[in-house]
Amino acid sequence: MTAKPAAAAARATVYGYPRQGQNRELKKAIEGYWKGRVDADTLRQTAAELRRETWQQLAEAGVHEVPTGDFSYYDHVLDTSAMVGAVPERHREAVRTDALDGYFAMARGTQDVAPLEMTKWFDTNYHYLVPELGPDTVFTADSAKQVAELKEALALGHTPRPVLVGPVTYLLLAKAAPGVAADFEPLTLLDRLLPVYAEVLADLRAAGAEWVQLDEPALVQDRTAAELNAAARAYRELGSLTDRSKLLVASYFGRLGEALAVLAKSPVEGLALDFTESGAGNLADLAAAGGLPGKRLVAGVVNGRNIWINDYEKSLATLGTLLGLADHVDVSASSSLLHVPLDAGAEHDIDPQIARWLAFAKQKTQEIVVLARGLSGGTDAIAAELAANRADLASRADAVITRDPAVRARTAAITDADGRRSQPYAERTVAQRAHLGLPMLPTTTIGSFPQTTELRTARADLRAGRIDEAGYEERIKDEIREVLSFQEKAGIDVLVHGEPERNDMVQYFAEQLTGYLATQHGWVQSYGTRYVRPPVLAGDISRPEPMTVRWTTYAQSLTERPVKGMLTGPVTMLAWSFVRDDQPLGETARQVALALRDEVTDLEANGTSVIQVDEPALRETLPLRADEHAAYLEWATESFRLATSGVRPETQIHTHMCYAEFGDIVQAIDDLDADVISLEAARSHMQVARELAAHGYPREAGPGVYDIHSPRIPSVEEAAALLRKGLEAIPATRLWVNPDCGLKTRGWPETRTSLENLVAAAREIRAELPTEAA
Repeated sequence: MTAKPAAAAARATVYGYPRQGQNRELKKAIEGYWKGRVDADTLRQTAAELRRETWQQLAEAGVHEVPTGDFSYYDHVLDTSAMVGAVPERHREAVRTDALDGYFAMARGTQDVAPLEMTKWFDTNYHYLVPELGPDTVFTADSAKQVAELKEALALGHTPRPVLVGPVTYLLLAKAAPGVAADFEPLTLLDRLLPVYAEVLADLRAAGAEWVQLDEPALVQDRTAAELNAAARAYRELGSLTDRSKLLVASYFGRLGEALAVLAKSPVEGLALDFTESGAGNLADLAAAGGLPGKRLVAGVVNGRNIWINDYEKSLATLGTLLGLADHVDVSASSSLLHVPLDAGAEHDIDPQIARWLAFAKQKTQEIVVLARGLSGGTDAIAAELAANRADLASRADAVITRDPAVRARTAAITDADGRRSQPYAERTVAQRAHLGLPMLPTTTIGSFPQTTELRTARADLRAGRIDEAGYEERIKDEIREVLSFQEKAGIDVLVHGEPERNDMVQYFAEQLTGYLATQHGWVQSYGTRYVRPPVLAGDISRPEPMTVRWTTYAQSLTERPVKGMLTGPVTMLAWSFVRDDQPLGETARQVALALRDEVTDLEANGTSVIQVDEPALRETLPLRADEHAAYLEWATESFRLATSGVRPETQIHTHMCYAEFGDIVQAIDDLDADVISLEAARSHMQVARELAAHGYPREAGPGVYDIHSPRIPSVEEAAALLRKGLEAIPATRLWVNPDCGLKTRGWPETRTSLENLVAAAREIRAELPTEAA
């Protein structure tokens, strides 16, 4: 049957696009600017060229309306803070002196000024800079960036749609500024912020914008009646403006729920909704609400966060239903394509059969265009594409890689006892203290040490054949010896080998596990200029042989102090990969957990007494709706325990988490049953320590005292002050001293001084403790 054509041609569009360029040109230009090798004009020219290339690629693919304003040097929420004048007092002089340097000071800090706090963007691995607001905040409009990028696109002949973070989401993402009462609610500033948005909208209208997109992803979370009323007020006021472009309010990452009726009734011209699996329920809710008469609907039917090809027939069925629910239906991805790599066509080392199953940003754009054509012209208009899509989907469903009977038999045999330590923590900690002999306030690091130019060169030389495996391994041994020597001289108590052999904390393991695929060019922005290459989880997971035992054992042979074995936990292995979508996540997590369990027990058998299994993504992957939390946390904590519970009581299990809001998962942290947890705390001023104390967390914890995502070197006094705050919440008998995160992205000079200051601060605080405590 041929689908009924739409009354008007459906348009293809996207909410946003990757910023970095095919070869990460933006990263290189920005880091060159920071190091003084690239001047500001050259950086701006590079950025303008990347924007031009992006718009041209989208237009050539058939996208009718290109996004502007989604480009950022560092973070789009930080850009919003600049747009509304929400610059913290400590950064204002830097911004007045040089706007670009002041912008980067807010993002990264300077030696004298701390940066804004950083945390995860909803349930993704992207990090945003948290706005700092207070009752005295004065907003002022600065639309220069948004207007300039709009004019660039217009001058190039495109139809642009400026993209802004919506006012409600902006305030809901903000926090009380330092010195402001903790119970201050930034949303109370809405009436003060809306006139600023009105001014920006007027500027964009004057510059030629027909439509403006306002992103409100915070509305897919559970919201109170007061918050929903604020959203209604915001869009009633903005929608009633006479001097503005048409407004498209975009939501993504989930179901709008109660907020759908609020936005549907508002005087805006369009809504964008997620109709993929994450937005399950939006279709039924939209029908129940009577649709969107008189409005434009942008339907997110292509998954903007995963890399599997779209099911055209399924998407066309959804789009066909939507035709009766809105005056006009356009086609898009479910979210910005910022969260996927640029081009699967650049991956020449992946099996051609598997490559047919992959869609990165460029391929997703093509899928959106095909679906728009099919919606407008009927299925006959895309008959060839439909046939190819059916064949590719069938190829994946029938592929051998997806199912390993031995793996499935092992997961089916898991018992409750497999996920429990043989003794409770109160008994284990006695055995561990006797075995390890650590001082009060033991010092350690999170795992990685700086990945130097020499290390990266050696890795490139090995790939290119300029050195052999033996030569490469000698370089790794030299680096491990240097890292251990430094830690011993600095006085660190529990050492790490520094991970010089690892490219990434997920990719390194993925490359050694069956069922995973690695990409060569699949870069995705995590924060600022930090890009990662998430591996692709395509099939059942197993561990053919030990992955870390050799290097950890070598490091332990060089020192009498304990060396931590370092692993990445099952939840993070999923969260920072592109996961398979053909089975429940919990089932995949159990497969990964069993592979890691084998590694943990092998490490212990080879003399490793301290093993850290990092789970920085535990909070990040928490579903956005509270009614889905319990099911997720059950399998997430079970998989961690499954990976770590096969060791003896005297083996100390650590875990690590960073850059997320932990207050609502403290019980889950407790349920992990790790002996020691280290967490990010420096930028958030020990907030997590207070949250652990409020919960009555009974185990050992290391809230970080060194913010490694800033080039600042914390002084002894600064680290000591943070430790004293930590001791207000966690007793000295259970407090560890460590950085916020791994040191991979830092340079050696700042790392040495910062860790020496950290150790000195620990010694200073030890000396202040009562004799019985010390």
